[in-house]
Amino acid sequence: MAEEMSGELAGRVAVVTGSSSGIGEEVARRLSALGASVVVNSATSVKAGEAVADSLPSDSMYVQADISDQEQSKQLLDATMERFGQLDILINNAGWTTVVPHHKLDDLTDEIFAKTFDVNVFGTWWLTKAAIPLLAESEVGNVVTITSIAGVRPVGSSIAYSMAKASLNHMTLLLAKSYGPIRFNAVAPGLVATPWTESWDAQHAAVAATSPVPRSATPDDCAEAVLALIRNRYVSGEVMVVDGGLTQRM
Repeated sequence: MAEEMSGELAGRVAVVTGSSSGIGEEVARRLSALGASVVVNSATSVKAGEAVADSLPSDSMYVQADISDQEQSKQLLDATMERFGQLDILINNAGWTTVVPHHKLDDLTDEIFAKTFDVNVFGTWWLTKAAIPLLAESEVGNVVTITSIAGVRPVGSSIAYSMAKASLNHMTLLLAKSYGPIRFNAVAPGLVATPWTESWDAQHAAVAATSPVPRSATPDDCAEAVLALIRNRYVSGEVMVVDGGLTQRM
């Protein structure tokens, strides 16, 4: 067990889904560095998730759970409460996609469509709904959902993905309206340089050629946005676009 932490978020407990790599990992590391106890999660990347949790400076742990399975979502929260006895911050980062050109509808199979919604929408909804009673017990209950500019503009890896992210953006507004004082916000990045997109050379080049800030986002850019939304206790119901101004030119 890590030694007792001090820091801005000391005494807080955060669950970060999909945090074995990429944006989720960076968010987990930043929260831990500020003193929060962090529950690292992934559906399949167990060794990577355990390695992240073991490397965090705060008292943290790894829980394997596929949020698209409602029972596993519950088990993730149960494990959090058993270990820490509280939940203050939920970062909905877990997601899934595959590239299907928008003009090729026949390639967007029912199986792809269903999986896209099962993970991105249903899984996030189930976990958030189950977490709300726990977050309501916290003085600083806070949910930040990682969405995408695909949810605000007609772009993205597939039509299904764009529809799913739009659903999450609107879910954020609806929950913020009805479940205060818990705060609900979203971070909507453009293309992010992660292990998932490391082979997307053409896409990264296109973003660099178009965006006013001529590069793709980094996990650190996204983590900074998450921290900004956590820190400002009077912001709720916002979708923060993190794209270097790209959508201004689309």
